[in-house]
Amino acid sequence: MPLAGAPGVGAASYEPRAMEGTVLHRVVRENFETFRAEIAARTDGGGLPQFVEREFIDFLTCGVLSRGFARVRCEGCAFERLVPFSCKRRGFCPSCGGRRMAELAAHLVDAVLPHVPVRQWVLTLPYRLRYLLAWNHQLCRAVLAVHVRAVLGFYRRRARRRGVPDGRGGAVTVIQRFGGGLQLNVHFHSLLLDGVFAEAADGTLEFDPADPPSEEDVARLLATIRRRVLRLLARRGLAVEDAPDGDPLAEESPALAGISSAAVQGRVALGPRAGARVIQIGREPDAPWVTSRGPCQAHLEGFDLHAAITVAADDRTALERLARYVLRPPVAQDRLALTPDGQVLLSLKADWADGTTHLLFEPIEFLEKLAALTPRPRINLVIYHGILAPHARARAQAVARGPVTSSTQQRPPVAKEPGADAPRQTPEPSRVSTPEAPPQESRPRGPEKPRDWAWADLMRRVFDLDVLACPRCGGRMSVIATIEAGEVMRMILGHLGLPTEPPKPLPARSPPGAHDLFPDSPA
Repeated sequence: MPLAGAPGVGAASYEPRAMEGTVLHRVVRENFETFRAEIAARTDGGGLPQFVEREFIDFLTCGVLSRGFARVRCEGCAFERLVPFSCKRRGFCPSCGGRRMAELAAHLVDAVLPHVPVRQWVLTLPYRLRYLLAWNHQLCRAVLAVHVRAVLGFYRRRARRRGVPDGRGGAVTVIQRFGGGLQLNVHFHSLLLDGVFAEAADGTLEFDPADPPSEEDVARLLATIRRRVLRLLARRGLAVEDAPDGDPLAEESPALAGISSAAVQGRVALGPRAGARVIQIGREPDAPWVTSRGPCQAHLEGFDLHAAITVAADDRTALERLARYVLRPPVAQDRLALTPDGQVLLSLKADWADGTTHLLFEPIEFLEKLAALTPRPRINLVIYHGILAPHARARAQAVARGPVTSSTQQRPPVAKEPGADAPRQTPEPSRVSTPEAPPQESRPRGPEKPRDWAWADLMRRVFDLDVLACPRCGGRMSVIATIEAGEVMRMILGHLGLPTEPPKPLPARSPPGAHDLFPDSPA
C-alpha cells in the first residue's frame, strides 16, 4: 500500500486511501481522452508513446478495490478491512512515488550511506540541455558522470594536500526530472560523502573528513564541469546553443517532443493558449528575475552548482529526511486544487523570485505537463558512484562504518504486507549474513533493491502509524488472503455494495466553441 494519502502522525486509526476523490484522479479521469484526442489531431493520428498512455490509464486503477485487494482480519474480534493494490507506476502517481521515496530513503540510510558527513551537490543545466537529456538516457548518464567525476576529483585533490594520497570518495545521485512548477527540468541531486576513505596500515578503512568548500571552490568546480560537458557534447556532434541537425525524440514521437519542449520552457503546447507561458498568480510583472547566489553556490551561463546543504555524521534522521527530499515524487496531492470553473491551481512550495505563488492550468495543459515528466521504462534514476558503486572493491567496509552492524536490527518486527504489493517473503533474522558466514557471503556486492520492507513497517517508520492495529478492539490484524481473480473480486465487492469495475476515462469532449455542422433536425 503506497504512503501518500495515509493518515498523519497521531491519527487514531488507519483508513485506506480513496484515490477517486482526489483532484489529480478527477482531472485525469475527466480529461485524458480529450487530451489524447487533441494530441492525435495535432499529429495526424500519431498520438503519445504507449508507455505514456499506460501511465495515465494505470493511474486511474491505483488504490481501486476492483483491481485487486488484500483481506486483513483482526485475530481477536474478526474485524476485516480490504486494502487495495497500487498501480506501481513511476511517473506522476503520488502514492506509488511516495512509497518508493520512503522505501529507498530507508534503504540508503540503513544499508548504503555510512556514518560519515554527507553533502548534497545539485547541478542544474541550461534549458536546451535539459531537453536533450530528458529522453536520451545514455547522454544523461554521460553528463552525470562528468559532474560526479569532477566533484570526486575535487575531494581527492584536497585530501592529497592534507597528506592522504589514495583517498576514495562515494556518492548516490538521484536524477530528478521536474521542477517546482511541473517544468521538465532534468537535474542531478548527488549525496556525496563529505570526505574520502583511505586504507590504513593495518588494512582497515579510515575516513578523512573534508573542510567545507568555499564559494571560489564551487565556482571553479562549476567552470570545470561546464567546460567538460561542452566538450562531451562537441564530441557527440551536439551543441547546447544550436538546434541539432536531427531530433531523435521528434522522429520517434512528434507529440511528446512538442510537449517536452514546452514543458522545459514553462509554456503551453496544446489548446487555444499554445505557445503562451503558464499563467502565474502573484507575479510582479516588473520584478527582475533574480538568480540565487547564496553560500556554496555558483551560476554560469545556465549551469548552476549548489553545495550548501550538509548532514552530520550521526544525524541519521536528517539524512533520511534529505534522502526523501531528493527522491520525492513530482506531484503532491495537497498542493492541487480545482477552481470553480474547472482549472487546476498548483500552489508553489516556495514563492518564486518574481513573486509568483501559484500556477494556473487548464486541465489539458496540466496533463501535458504530466506526460512530459513520465520517464521512459527500464531506465535507472538512482545511480551509485565511487566507493558506493556496485562491486566497488572496498564498498562493504565503507558501508559498515558506524554503530549499526545490520540494517535489519534497526527495523521493527516484520509484518505481512497487505498493501501495494502482494505479500513477499522476508528473510528471517537467522538467515541474515553474520560474521561467521563463509567468505563468499561477505564479498562486496552492489546496493540491493529494498525488496524486504513490509508495508506496515514502512508506515510505522514514516508516519509513526500502526496500520495493523484493529480500530475496534486494539488487537493485531494480519493478511488472510490476496484477491485478484475477477469473479471472486466482483462477488465480494458486490456483496458489500462497492463498485465492481475500475473507473475508466470519460469520453473525449469537443473543443470549446465547436458547433455541430450537421444537426439532425431539418433547417
